[in-house]
Amino acid sequence: MIDFKQLSELYRSELLDRVVPFWLTKSQDADFGGYFTCLDRDGSVYDTDKFIWLQGREVWMFAKLYNTVEPRREWLDAAIQGAEFLRRHGHDGNLNWYFALDREGHPLVEPYNIFSYTFATIAFGQLSIALTKAAAASGECLVGGDSVAAAQPAAALAADYASIARRTFDIVLSKVDNPKGRWSKAAPGAREMKTFDLPMILCNVALEIESLLEPDFLQKAIDDCLHEVMDVFYRPELGLIVEALGKDGQLVDCFDGRKLNPGHAIEAMWFVMDLGKRLGRPELIQQAVDICIQEVEYGWDKQFGGIFYFMDRLGRPRHELEWDQKLWWVHLETLISLIKGYQLTGDERCLSWFERVHDYTWSHFRDADYPEWYGYLNRQGEVLLPLKGGKWKGCFHVPRGLLNVWKILDDIANRQ
Repeated sequence: MIDFKQLSELYRSELLDRVVPFWLTKSQDADFGGYFTCLDRDGSVYDTDKFIWLQGREVWMFAKLYNTVEPRREWLDAAIQGAEFLRRHGHDGNLNWYFALDREGHPLVEPYNIFSYTFATIAFGQLSIALTKAAAASGECLVGGDSVAAAQPAAALAADYASIARRTFDIVLSKVDNPKGRWSKAAPGAREMKTFDLPMILCNVALEIESLLEPDFLQKAIDDCLHEVMDVFYRPELGLIVEALGKDGQLVDCFDGRKLNPGHAIEAMWFVMDLGKRLGRPELIQQAVDICIQEVEYGWDKQFGGIFYFMDRLGRPRHELEWDQKLWWVHLETLISLIKGYQLTGDERCLSWFERVHDYTWSHFRDADYPEWYGYLNRQGEVLLPLKGGKWKGCFHVPRGLLNVWKILDDIANRQ
């Protein structure tokens, strides 16, 4: 029998006593603003380039903590300084968000990646909510930290950030049919494909900035995302979600068309559960739970444990050399989906799998000697890279996973 209260405390303590202090103290660039994300095992900086989607994720994370845990000023200040770095340097002046900058904020990589935009959207959206709360609590001007932010009252800065979030979201929606735009590497007339990652993330983005959108606009965005995820990319004949389809919505027999990413599919299901709860649609929640279980069962490595990174829907070899690695984000997102599924439906399959994935995740990814968690394991579960952050791993999946699971476990415990 699970002691939900004790388990919730485990997640709470790991988040607030180890992981959040790690990022708060190790990642902030006091000289130029923004965050270092290339951090070694002990938190030492090994590269100073700054990647926009990780900058946005970290702004979002500190603002989310402020909004949902407690209004600590150090979290708000950390989010504001990151947002100001992004506002000054992260885009071309028209909210086209670069992929990478150097330490000082000079562009390194053009704005080809749509996820720079989506994470800028949720960063500024969540921080605008935090600043609105701060203004309601005190009405004071922001003091200290960045000079641009310090000159504005909290309410005014909140309005500026909300505008950035809304305008960036509009740009995202305008790019849905051609996310990379002129930076696409596809040859003219080449096979046209659409991918699961964008409608998946838009399910979450829509709810993250719900308070900033008009109700009719929000509803259409939600309906479009749900249709793509649940009616197009979910294939009943497979019982799985595919990563790419032809533009006509048909399966394609090529590397991209056969690709499965269990972690993406499982993560999307807790987004869908949240939408199902918001919309009052229990049947949608149950469908998401069923798909989640199917994906976990399919993706689980029966020999060594853990969930594969990439798989092939026809069982053919993958071209990605990392296909059989076990990644941090896959397992943390799975924990969220499973415990949320149990919270919302009481489905015992979710609880059984949650225990199994919890045991694997905590015994393999958690670093007992230094804060934050490892990101990359080989198939056997051995650490491949001891880093705590890099070009792809930052202040996001570990703290977000710990936060979500803690809160859900606490809710379950309090209802017993």
